[in-house]
Amino acid sequence: MLNLHHLRLFRAVAREGTLTGAANALNISQSAVSTQIKALEASFGHDLFERRGRNLVLTEAGRIALDHADEIFRAADHLSATLKSAGGQRRVLRIGALATLSRNFQMQFMAPLIGREDVEVVLRSGTQGSLLRALEALSLDVVLTNLQPARDAASPYLVTRLAEQGVSLVGPADTQARGNLAELIAHEPLILPTPETALRAGFDALLDRMQVVPRIAAEADDMAMLRLLARSGAGLAVIPPIVVQDELASGALVEISRLPDITEIFYAVTIRRRFPNPLLGEVLERAEEDLAG
Repeated sequence: MLNLHHLRLFRAVAREGTLTGAANALNISQSAVSTQIKALEASFGHDLFERRGRNLVLTEAGRIALDHADEIFRAADHLSATLKSAGGQRRVLRIGALATLSRNFQMQFMAPLIGREDVEVVLRSGTQGSLLRALEALSLDVVLTNLQPARDAASPYLVTRLAEQGVSLVGPADTQARGNLAELIAHEPLILPTPETALRAGFDALLDRMQVVPRIAAEADDMAMLRLLARSGAGLAVIPPIVVQDELASGALVEISRLPDITEIFYAVTIRRRFPNPLLGEVLERAEEDLAG
């Protein structure tokens, strides 16, 4: 009879590509792995692997079986985690955030939960791809990003727009910059997001409309680095004010000019679950209220 043990062996062989590798990963004998895989193939009535040289490669039936096996294990893991957390007093919200995302925005999102004795917040950063994979594997409850993931009929993602922030030229309090926006961009050294970011694409479009060639002092894909460069006096930073809100409040930095038609949009990405985390509903509702306000 098919059980999780059979599927665990099957997944190990699919990942390792050899019976030996799967046996070592599971700390069992190679013969036991081989016997169980043959029994599983007999149960399904299809070969799950074909041999290519020393490696075992999934057949079409094997790929279908692996997709279903992954889904079964995700559901089992999520059920276990949900029922365990339901029995305890402390609840956990696991948040993934794009590594380059504004730390101030992340703190605003988590603010309703910070300091609560019944809540633990786990925050992990990474690339968009790694975070979305973790979300699908149920290792994360939500992913915070400023890059909207592509959606189509097969996409599992639910995308909530959390906030839209204006973008400005920001510099040290003693900045002596003068002139209109075009003159500032043409003559002042600028600290810019890197070309692959959505924010930079909007700024480059503005340059094209103004027909201005900028003086680039530095580029960075990390908002924290843009903030540090602005504080160092390296130039005027193209940055959302939320990123430097503390420096603006203290007077260490000043907003010199708002950039027209350029915004940064922040998203929360989730997937539909049978047992949704109630904490996620709380913070998303609060964030949507702030956006509406």
